[in-house]
Amino acid sequence: MTLFGFPDLMQLSLARRCFIREIRQSDEAINLERAALYLALEEHPTLDVDVTLEQLDRMAAIVRDRLPESRYPLRVIGVINHYLYEELGFSGNRQDYYDPQNSHLNQVLDRRLGIPITLALVYLAIAKRIDFPMMGIGMPGHFLIRPVVEEMDVYVDAFNGGEVLFRQDCMALLQKLYQEPVTLRSEFLQPISNRQFLARMLANLKGIAINQNNVQSALAAVERILLLFPNASGELRDRGILYFQLRRWNEARQDLEGYLATRPSPDDRSLVQDMLRQISRQSAS
Repeated sequence: MTLFGFPDLMQLSLARRCFIREIRQSDEAINLERAALYLALEEHPTLDVDVTLEQLDRMAAIVRDRLPESRYPLRVIGVINHYLYEELGFSGNRQDYYDPQNSHLNQVLDRRLGIPITLALVYLAIAKRIDFPMMGIGMPGHFLIRPVVEEMDVYVDAFNGGEVLFRQDCMALLQKLYQEPVTLRSEFLQPISNRQFLARMLANLKGIAINQNNVQSALAAVERILLLFPNASGELRDRGILYFQLRRWNEARQDLEGYLATRPSPDDRSLVQDMLRQISRQSAS
């Protein structure tokens, strides 16, 4: 029996089994920080997930005790910002942005360093625990969060000390990131689902692993993206390529043929077909 084309649960690591059980729920029921810790558990097998969640509980309790009677959103954001950035010293890791530890929630909490999406995750975890609803905004090139408040169009940049941004500021941020004029399309500021959030974290880890030529880590990231989104054809292709690099010919063939079956005329068709021919020659020999 397989799940999304993977071996039976009992043949997987504890971390992978826990991750699968968490994401098999409806998107709204997924505990985002717990799922993120299960991602980290694969690299940190001694991690105690429940103890780390209790750490977030204690942080939120401190913030809750400091909230003003009038919970005006900007005042709540100010309290969270003061605690996280001024007292605890959380900050964006600009010196070593592509350190994979920046994508592991337990390490972000321990080192108080992270990248936009993981610092946003800490912020969201605190906000959830004090009943201040916020949501992730998957803007291209940067990750933001925003309070769920009607008639209030403001955003928070967790990477930059919890800076409060308005739409015009978001456009300026995009232009700074891409070094060219950018049109702020409405979809850039749409909230993302829990599964999309986790997939974006994994995409970061995948990109880092590929740049470091760490094929096994890249494969682990792609496998989990496919658990989240089994029909992601580009990830199926990438898993096939990684299998190819590992000389796992049968698995590579299955994925690459599956990719071409779902996308009959992709731009990289000739490249994929060439890899399939190489696999056939290897199998024949």
